[in-house]
Amino acid sequence: LFGRHSMLPRHVQRLGRDWIAHWNGSQILALNSPASSCMRWAGHYPPWASFPLPVSADFSVNWRFPSFFGPWRQFQNSNWHLDNYTQSCCFHLPNPSMKSEGEEPLIKKRRLSEQDDTSSPEQETNLSNHKEGSCLSVAQNEEKHGSKKGTIKRHWEYFCQQSKTMKITENKGSDKSIMESEATFDFTVMSYNILSQNLLEDNSHLYKHCRQRLLFWTYRFPNILQEIKELDADVLCLQEVQEDHYRTEIKSSLESLGYHCEYKMRTGRKPDGCAICFKTSKFSLISSNPVEFFRRDIPLLDRDNVGLVLLLQPRFHCETSAAICIANTHLLYNPRRGDIKLTQLAMLLAEIASVAPQKNGSFCPVIICGDFNSVPGSPLYKFIKEGKLNYEGLAIGKVSGQEQFPRGQRILSIPIWPKKLGISQNCVYEIKQQQKEENAGEKLEAAKPDNTQEIVITSEKLSSKLQHHFKLSSVYSHYFPETGIPEVTTCHSRSAVTVDYIFYSAANDDTAAQTGAEDSFCGGLKLLGRLALLTEKDLWTVNGLPNENNSSDHLPLLAEFRLIER
Repeated sequence: LFGRHSMLPRHVQRLGRDWIAHWNGSQILALNSPASSCMRWAGHYPPWASFPLPVSADFSVNWRFPSFFGPWRQFQNSNWHLDNYTQSCCFHLPNPSMKSEGEEPLIKKRRLSEQDDTSSPEQETNLSNHKEGSCLSVAQNEEKHGSKKGTIKRHWEYFCQQSKTMKITENKGSDKSIMESEATFDFTVMSYNILSQNLLEDNSHLYKHCRQRLLFWTYRFPNILQEIKELDADVLCLQEVQEDHYRTEIKSSLESLGYHCEYKMRTGRKPDGCAICFKTSKFSLISSNPVEFFRRDIPLLDRDNVGLVLLLQPRFHCETSAAICIANTHLLYNPRRGDIKLTQLAMLLAEIASVAPQKNGSFCPVIICGDFNSVPGSPLYKFIKEGKLNYEGLAIGKVSGQEQFPRGQRILSIPIWPKKLGISQNCVYEIKQQQKEENAGEKLEAAKPDNTQEIVITSEKLSSKLQHHFKLSSVYSHYFPETGIPEVTTCHSRSAVTVDYIFYSAANDDTAAQTGAEDSFCGGLKLLGRLALLTEKDLWTVNGLPNENNSSDHLPLLAEFRLIER
């Protein structure tokens, strides 16, 4: 690029890829305009990024000029020159790998241009919930950039000062009698899509912004393992776990860290799946229940996604036998097949409903983790949180909210899935109940219940309302309360959105939980804290995901809970 434009000033010619320098206020590259002007570099930074940005005077630059610097006449007309700016103003030049405006997808540009101008009712609700519950906000912007090159610090957010104090006192070995009088058990859960190597290679267009060496599994796996070590969660819910990597190195590496691992591989050609791993020092396994969403006899369910549901026994002494149900899944990606997504979700909820019941008829506490390929505020997301969804007239392309202009316009059928799936509109298994009805009584007496059953099923077919019996809240609020900017859990060349979640059944006194859901649980979970997420702007300062230090295109989600028994 620079060889073609020999007329460029010598100090500009020297600027190139991988050049690191320390700039002061008299060496700032600037427009001939006031410091408050907004400058945008196409293909290098999101359109809403204003310059100059207040960052430290010493910073590293790894960049190349955007495409609009050629030919020379365009450069001449743009009035670029060196100017004396104040010490507090400088330009933060992002990593260069997005080379031109043409490499930035149109969908991303449209979404980003409207990002700061729109807010949803879901956003406002989440903001108010966050302000009520959170006692500690994300650290200041200047603290986000770690001392290690290319890293962004993520900070722990506590939801009450007491939980922070408890963590400190426990670490000091203080008497645990200072804790609540009721039986409690604190533990952490991580949800992490670690990016299958096969899927990375099959979708290389999503990672054009990355240097090639960063995409090799031999580079990525040590980084992922180091993240897991540092975060040290008691329970890991991993998605896109490639089977051969799991068998040869992932499982053994995690076992050496004190985890017991359960794994379910996808049923089709793609050799990845879901894993749940837990610290044997904290839990023992009661049951492991894999869920296959593929059904050969049902045309709707022709995809190979899977789920995994574990029932765990905490290792602590209490009056009653507590248990925790942990579920993990990776729902279908296709934005135009909301009918399949909802059916897969119903199958997972039905399995949880069969695993989580206790002797007294209530459910044990439930945690559902995974990549749901749905955005906050979408119908699928609201169904999980609110426990109900009326899908009458809903287009299949709008179920997940992944596309601003959905291409799937077909309306969801009523019911969505056929009767022979054996799952009711309440997302529970019907098969056992139907078998009992068929075997009960004599043939003449059995005819009447059969007729009644037909009437019930007919009315159910006419109903467009889905329900589930769990009181679920989201660990994350999806928007930063100070700015309203969305959190993101995945960021690559095509998009930066939230699709990963940790949902949990909240205790009645959990200040971070939603209200109004059905209380059918034995005790519940109190959210003590979470590892803060980042904005898209934050992630592009380290060249998006994956990058030198974060080797997946998703961020790990991490939350701390307290198990509370009645």
